[in-house]
Amino acid sequence: MTELLITMQRYEAYKNSDIEWLGNIPERWDVKRIKYLFKEINERSSTGTGELLSVSQYTGITKKADKTNQGELLTNASSLEGYKKVSSGDLVSNIMLAWNGSLGFSAYSGITSPAYSVYRLVSKEHGKYFHYLFRTDLYKSEFKRNSSGVIDSRLRLYTEDFFATPALLPPVNEQTSIANFLDQKTTQIDQAIAIKEKQITLLKERKQILIQNAVTRGLNPDAPIRDSGVEWIGEIPAHWVVHRVKNIFRLIAEPAEKNNSYELLSIYTDIGVKPRKELEERGNKASTTDGYWFVKKGDFIVNKLLAWMGAIGLSEYDGVTSPAYDILRSTKELNGFFYHYLFRTKVCSEELKKHSRGIMEMRLRLYFDKFGSVFVPYPNKREQDAIVAYIETESSKINKAITIQQQQIEKLKEYKTTLINSAVTGKIKVA
Repeated sequence: MTELLITMQRYEAYKNSDIEWLGNIPERWDVKRIKYLFKEINERSSTGTGELLSVSQYTGITKKADKTNQGELLTNASSLEGYKKVSSGDLVSNIMLAWNGSLGFSAYSGITSPAYSVYRLVSKEHGKYFHYLFRTDLYKSEFKRNSSGVIDSRLRLYTEDFFATPALLPPVNEQTSIANFLDQKTTQIDQAIAIKEKQITLLKERKQILIQNAVTRGLNPDAPIRDSGVEWIGEIPAHWVVHRVKNIFRLIAEPAEKNNSYELLSIYTDIGVKPRKELEERGNKASTTDGYWFVKKGDFIVNKLLAWMGAIGLSEYDGVTSPAYDILRSTKELNGFFYHYLFRTKVCSEELKKHSRGIMEMRLRLYFDKFGSVFVPYPNKREQDAIVAYIETESSKINKAITIQQQQIEKLKEYKTTLINSAVTGKIKVA
C-alpha cells in the first residue's frame, strides 16, 4: 500500500515550518495558530429541544438517536436545557478525549453536551480539510501534549490550549482539493474494508454451519438417519443415541485448597476457557481465590449467567475458577471437544436459553437442574474423535482465511491513515 504513496506527485518546493513537529511543508502553505481560524461558540438551548449529537473518535459527530437502535440510552440527563447549540459546519470537541480524535465537524444542527467545546470557522477555510487534519495521529499527539491532567482518562484540551496549536494552512482551493480527494479515497477504502468484513462474517457463518452439521449429523452423508425425537437436534444418524446432559455429566463442587498455585480460569463466549493471566487486559483480576472451585483438565466450566450465549466450554487446564460457575465432569467415555463444539453451536445456545431462568434477558441463568434435562446427541467415542479431527482441520482452513482477510483490513486501515496524514501535511500533492 505504501508503494502507492511513493509514486504520487509531490509539491515542487518545500520550506521549513519552523515548528519541529510539523517539519517541512509545501512552500505556498502557511501556518497559523487555531485561534486565528476559529472562534468558540457558547450558545445554550433554553428549551433542551433539538437533535442530540455525540462525538466519537471513530465516526466523528453523529446523531445520538441513531445509536439508540444499538441499545444505547439517548441520554442519562434529566433535562437538556443548557446544552450547547451546534450549527451544521461547526467543530465539536470532547475536551476530555480530543487527544484520541474525539472531535470533528458536524453535518447536523442540534445540541450537544455542555462539557464539549463548539468552534466555528471565522473565514472561508474548508472545514472538511480541518476535520481530516485534526484527527491525524500527528495532531492527536500534539493535542495530548497540550492537554491538562495527570492520567490519560482525565486529560482535558481546554480552548486556550487548542487555540494555541499551530494549524497547517494550504491555500483555500488546495484545502478543497485535499478534502475532496480524501472523501473519494477514504470512501473507496471503507467500501473495500466493508467487503472484507462481510467476507469474514460469511466465513464465520460457514464455520458455524460446518460445526453444527458435524456434531448433529456426523460425517457420513450416506448414513441412514432417523428423527432424534428432540426438536432442536432434528434428524441424526440412525446408530446415534441421545442422552440427557445429566446422564453424561455430573455437577462437581470441589473447593480449591487455600493458598494454591493453580491457574485462575474463566470462560468466555468468544474463546472458551482461558487462564485469566493471559487476558488481564479484559480486566479479569481476582484478589483471592479462596472459596473458588477446583477444575480438573477435561472438566467443563459453565457461566450460568451467559451459558445461553456460548459461555460454556472444556478446560484444557488444571486450575481454579469462580464459585459463581458450575463445573461439570463426564461420567461416560467421550471426547470433551465434541461437546465443547456442540454446546457452543447456535442451535444449542438457543435451546439452553429456553431452559434458563430469569425475567430480563441479560439476567438469565442456566442452573444444572435445567441444563441436566437437555437432550444431546451421543455418538460413540471413536466417531466423536473423527468428528473433532474433521472440525479442527476444516476450522483451521477457515481461520486461516479469516486471518488473511483481517490482515488485509489492517493494511487498508494503515494505508487510509497514511494517505490522510500525507495529504493534509503536504507530503503528497493531490491536485
